[in-house]
Amino acid sequence: MTLSNRRVLYISYNGMLDPLGQSQVIPYLKELSGAGVSFTLLSFERSHAYTREGRERSDELRGELAASGIDWHWLRYHKTPSLPATSYDVLSGIRYGSRLVRRKQIEMIHARSHIPATIALRLKRRFGVKMIFDVRGLMADEYVDAGHWQKDSVPYRITKSVERRALAGADGIVTLTERIWPIIKEWEALRNHNVVHEVIPCCADLELFRFSRGDRDRRRTELGLQDRFAIVYSGSIDGWYLTESMADFFVTLRKQKGNAHFLWLTPARHERVHDLMRERGVGESDYTVLASTPRDVPSYLSAADVGLAFIKPCFSKLASSPTKYAEYLGCGLPLIINEGVGDSDALITREKVGALVRAFVELEYAKASAAIESFAGYPEQTRQRAREVAERLFDVRRVGAERYARLYETVLDNTG
Repeated sequence: MTLSNRRVLYISYNGMLDPLGQSQVIPYLKELSGAGVSFTLLSFERSHAYTREGRERSDELRGELAASGIDWHWLRYHKTPSLPATSYDVLSGIRYGSRLVRRKQIEMIHARSHIPATIALRLKRRFGVKMIFDVRGLMADEYVDAGHWQKDSVPYRITKSVERRALAGADGIVTLTERIWPIIKEWEALRNHNVVHEVIPCCADLELFRFSRGDRDRRRTELGLQDRFAIVYSGSIDGWYLTESMADFFVTLRKQKGNAHFLWLTPARHERVHDLMRERGVGESDYTVLASTPRDVPSYLSAADVGLAFIKPCFSKLASSPTKYAEYLGCGLPLIINEGVGDSDALITREKVGALVRAFVELEYAKASAAIESFAGYPEQTRQRAREVAERLFDVRRVGAERYARLYETVLDNTG
């Protein structure tokens, strides 16, 4: 079979005006639409979408998506109080989704994460459509690991119940990592359930995230990095991201490379970074912290020599695939990352594109700093190798869209 004119309702609890929707939803839908899928997209948009500027941007995006054959609808996202707000959104999604399924003669619903899966499961039972549960992470376990919920709390029990029903009812399942699937498939909901499965990591648009010699020279001149070894961290700080450990790592790195410079690309809370660096005796000439527009991030990554990301290792993060890995590699950067996050261990040990930190202690930081020296000595070969791995494992078109297309074909063709 082919995907030509197959009618799919895609439900996302993330807004399409948000960075995540822009990078992790729209590129896939455009590629699959080009392969023939007729998409109806239902998203939940945050409050800024209802401002004058947000409405103008949504009108532009609606036209852009329509030009790619994607019919975009959205509902308002409600945040507080948490449980009633989410329940309201689920009911709104079921009501609105029911109209879309009938009007568009939908054959399959693609639910991006747990809340959309709750909506999709109700629609599947009502209309008999196929359903894909795109497990973007273990939602309940993430809240526990983050210290927000207890395992005996009502929100945790409700979310795990939703997860069990969605897994048991799905015709297809997507996980972000290889590492989590052997664990999930042994859960009671899947033990006797013959379900189609694909591993599709968080990919990047490698047409955007690529090394540019011109950008490197320009940004390094702007930042005064001509003779510096630049390590970059790109993204939010604190929370899952171990900001203090990354600052500690840089202190150790400087002992081995006196010309090291830390480039922090983060949208907010810059004073937090300044405080951390001052506490560690790092002068302002040895680091830069700035906010960058999404379109400028690749140019700053091109200016760096290595990409850093320390993320809290815990059970729920075995299901996580950080997009920044793909973005760093796409721009030719070797990685310094920690173990225990998704498939990160294999990415380093099998693909040989950086250094793996096994504990957040100075000895491990020193080992990683020494290991990265071998990459620094051969910058062109390092960039080529990193790029090759990015194209093979994390290209939104060659990897992400192709695997989704394969999953769609198998689920839609399965008459069982």
